[in-house]
Amino acid sequence: MAASRPVFFFDIDNCLYPKSKKVHDHMSDLIDQYFVKHLSLDRAEAYRLHQEYYKSYGLAIEGLVRHHKIDPLEYNRAVDDALPLESILFPDPSLRKLLEDMDRSKVKLWLFTNAYINHGQRVVRLLGVEDQFEGLTSCDYAAQPLLCKPHPDMFAKAMREAGVSDVKDCYFVDDTGLNCKKAEELGWTVAHLVEESEPVPARQVCNHQIRHLEELRVLFPQFFKSAENLETVKS
Repeated sequence: MAASRPVFFFDIDNCLYPKSKKVHDHMSDLIDQYFVKHLSLDRAEAYRLHQEYYKSYGLAIEGLVRHHKIDPLEYNRAVDDALPLESILFPDPSLRKLLEDMDRSKVKLWLFTNAYINHGQRVVRLLGVEDQFEGLTSCDYAAQPLLCKPHPDMFAKAMREAGVSDVKDCYFVDDTGLNCKKAEELGWTVAHLVEESEPVPARQVCNHQIRHLEELRVLFPQFFKSAENLETVKS
């Protein structure tokens, strides 16, 4: 195995599993409930402020911490940890096969999420792929300042934790256009995942746009085991 390998960063939510699982819908509802309860807002104003913070900061929690001084770990318990993931997410053999087919002598696989670490670990465990990644960079809700994608410092944090120093060795797939755009501006090689059920952006946000993670095989064949090697593994 090479001493220094490129790193392929994978977003987690709505990337390793499809949006049709509606995890984001469940989370949005819990966030709105949190706004209603802790900020004494009606449902409409809670939704409006939630969306404002999400668009401004990338995470609703950043707006809550910045403007309302809420306890971020209490928020995590009320939102991320309260998601009924065990009834939504299950092992995904096709995802596991894709990851297993990536040649670890040529590339390091790393998770990169705006969620708190507990949520990220929970998702990959339920999908049955937790052993396919060498590490995870997450949003530390208790940190000040609170860092999340697409802030440049969050990408620097991911590089530092994954042990990669050159942006040319950073590859990334994410379903959020803002994150992809910023990563490419920073010099990363990026694939924007836009599911087949979703409309494509009016203007493509980065060089590579894919409809399914399987397309990574075509975009980045250098990171996958050759067909000959795959037959050897199967036999």
